[in-house]
Amino acid sequence: MIVFDLKCESQGHVFEAWFGSSADYEDQKARGLIACPLCGDEHVGKAVMAPAVAPKGNSRPEIVPQAASSDDASIAMGAGEEAKMRELVLALAKAQQKALEDSTWVGRDFAEQARAMHYGEQDRASIHGEVALNEARALMAEGVEVAPLPFPVLPPEAKN
Repeated sequence: MIVFDLKCESQGHVFEAWFGSSADYEDQKARGLIACPLCGDEHVGKAVMAPAVAPKGNSRPEIVPQAASSDDASIAMGAGEEAKMRELVLALAKAQQKALEDSTWVGRDFAEQARAMHYGEQDRASIHGEVALNEARALMAEGVEVAPLPFPVLPPEAKN
């Protein structure tokens, strides 16, 4: 797994996204599967990231204050708050995993199968898969009950 900071072009929102690899990121971007979770902008690119460099064993960490701009929507967290945030994210990931236990991966056939269930052409079942943002919006406009997953899901054949 690899994490990238991504940034939308329209509003400049920066958000974190996880991918199986750099190639997965490029593939999902090419297929229009990546969008800003705050404004829905599909014009998203990699944001500048600070490298994670471990300090030398004999050096003390230097605390460098960052100037906050009036446009800065980030939240400063203390160590305790950061730990709570990690716990919340982990709990959300576990809840998603639990919810998907009885769900069937349908891959790129998601939109077709969701519509078929909605219109009574197929028995209703819990499914998950891939769909482009514009197609997900079209499903919602039709009244098809769909929801985005907070974390990416690897297809069954990609899991080790």
